[in-house]
Amino acid sequence: MIPKEFQIEPLHQTTYLVNGELREWKGAYDNVYSTISSTKEYQPTLVGTVPHLGKEEALEALEAACNAYNKGKGVWATMKVKDRILSLEKFLKQMQTKREEVVKLMMWEIGKSLPDSYKEFDRTIEYIQDTIEEYKKLDHDSAKFIKRDGVYAHIRRGPLGVVLCLGPYNYPLNEAFALLIPALIMGNTAIYKPAKYGVLLMAPLLEAFRDCFPKGVINVIFGRGREIASPIMATGRIDVLALIGNSKSAIALQDAHPNKNRLRLVLGLEAKNPAIILPNADMELTINECISGSLSFNGQRCTALKIIYVHESIKDTFLQKFSQKVDELKFGNPWEKDVKLTPLPEVEKPNYIQALIDDALLKGAKIQNQKGGERTENFIFPAVLSPITEQMRVYKEEQFGPVVPVKTFANIDEIIDEMARSNYGQQVSLFGKDVYELSPLIDNLVNLVCRVNLNSQCQRGPDVFPFTGRKDSAVGTLSVHDALRSFSIRTFVASKDNASNNAILEDLLQRGASNFISTDFIL
Repeated sequence: MIPKEFQIEPLHQTTYLVNGELREWKGAYDNVYSTISSTKEYQPTLVGTVPHLGKEEALEALEAACNAYNKGKGVWATMKVKDRILSLEKFLKQMQTKREEVVKLMMWEIGKSLPDSYKEFDRTIEYIQDTIEEYKKLDHDSAKFIKRDGVYAHIRRGPLGVVLCLGPYNYPLNEAFALLIPALIMGNTAIYKPAKYGVLLMAPLLEAFRDCFPKGVINVIFGRGREIASPIMATGRIDVLALIGNSKSAIALQDAHPNKNRLRLVLGLEAKNPAIILPNADMELTINECISGSLSFNGQRCTALKIIYVHESIKDTFLQKFSQKVDELKFGNPWEKDVKLTPLPEVEKPNYIQALIDDALLKGAKIQNQKGGERTENFIFPAVLSPITEQMRVYKEEQFGPVVPVKTFANIDEIIDEMARSNYGQQVSLFGKDVYELSPLIDNLVNLVCRVNLNSQCQRGPDVFPFTGRKDSAVGTLSVHDALRSFSIRTFVASKDNASNNAILEDLLQRGASNFISTDFIL
């Protein structure tokens, strides 16, 4: 029996946001189902419907964004910094009133636990607040003139143009806003298409977007990526592609753009983050961090530990204790107390995980935990697999789900070589105590990945830290500080130091006639 406060009525979203208008949709709709069952006999639950927009509506959204940018002359792009900040602060207040609606939809749509759903919402609020404060600092640092070789320069950061934003399903609010908010606050205009899962939770925020930004600055459309994102890219009018997802989608969208040389990219893509466990690692701490790192949100995180390397001298102890801990994890619906494993939002994911397990077993692996591979209609219990070889699919593919491959090693150079050969280079977790053993490894690993987590799981946060990757894992850097720079470009006004020019600059500053040339200090 589902508690009353968590029961859900289908939300039929009939509008989409284009050019400052919530437009009623008269065409086809897509059903949004949850794999969580609300009946005794299992069946997916209809959470709601969203408009199935097509090419025509997508190009209308693009036209609105282009008109709002207006070749750099648009109201938003030329607005004073303090006024853009006021718009964001207004949006923030309205967004906070939608917390309960968004959290409930997040649980039902993607199966994220109640505490983690609240955490994602609250973390997003904090991200917006931190972005505003960081933007103020950036503006403070720019509120000056620099003189060199008889030339004054007033250097600031300006927008890039029109941004196409595509977010992921696993963090449908936080990672979407990690793209949208810095893009908007820097003066760009945007088109946003939510992911297939976690799409309805954007519906409660559409009015806030409409009310807080000039028309056309933010446009939110629903539909399938190949039907609406590809036509937008094919026009060549997109200046920035901001995507968190997989590299196949990123490559396909880039290929659709006729002017790749001038397309800016901000991409968060796949990762196969390893844990490396040295012989002297604190076993209890290591196991706890590896459990959380590999199976938080069922392993559906780009920063999840996707493979564990353990030294052969401690492999038996690690496997026995780790497998026991995995079997102790509680499976249930997102609102249940102390639940750690929840229904998988993708209907086909259990079969995919099963295929990885079957392939590994066929090639010599064994399931180390008793519950590994147990199935329900909407879940497959995490399987701890070992020994692992490079021929297995689970070694090569980013599983993005509940299966944990464990590979042993005798010489650390084996692991370094494997990481160097990998297509990915986001993060690594390194477990050990001996500083003389750790120090050369750290010095090596920082040149293979972008974050080395010492005796802790891989993760994105805190959001003030850089979030990026090497090779196929990312393009650009997302953090409160870096994202503002990823969505903008340095631009400046220069003038020779002479009486006439200086008088003009002083007049501009005194009259406040230019929104760009300003030394105002925003509190």
